[in-house]
Amino acid sequence: MTILKKKLDANQYNLKDQVVSINRVTKVVKGGKNMSFAALVVVGDAASGVVGYGSGKAKEVPQAIRKGIESAKKNLVRINLTETTIPHQVLGRFGSGQVLLKPAPEGTGVIAGGAVRAVMTSAGVQNVLTKSLGTANPHNVIKATFDALIQLRDKADVATMRGKQIEEL
Repeated sequence: MTILKKKLDANQYNLKDQVVSINRVTKVVKGGKNMSFAALVVVGDAASGVVGYGSGKAKEVPQAIRKGIESAKKNLVRINLTETTIPHQVLGRFGSGQVLLKPAPEGTGVIAGGAVRAVMTSAGVQNVLTKSLGTANPHNVIKATFDALIQLRDKADVATMRGKQIEEL
């Protein structure tokens, strides 16, 4: 089943950015070493359930962060939430990284580490249990988290896919 994603306009949301990681990268050239910085950034609007990620690279950290934010605004996705948590358990995969997301009762909070926490708080998820399996590489962990978030379905979608009423589920 293919899912058509329509492009979300970044200007209509109140986006907050969060830097997940900054990495100093060096390129060895004939004249010596060229240093630059790579930034991994997550942006999101907690009220709308919209979140995106991007990476930027530049000679200085602030420019790298700015480029990362611009890149993140270009690939925003809307996620299905039920009040303050996610509708069902889901496992997202990317490369050797796997992220398990489980719905949690009210008052639990965001039980997540590093990169997954940044995505969950930016998306507006207030109660969720997560476990990052496999790699600890922030790029792959964030991509696995987004894979999991895209798989989330609400009851109305599942009912229409099965050709049933919401009450029958």
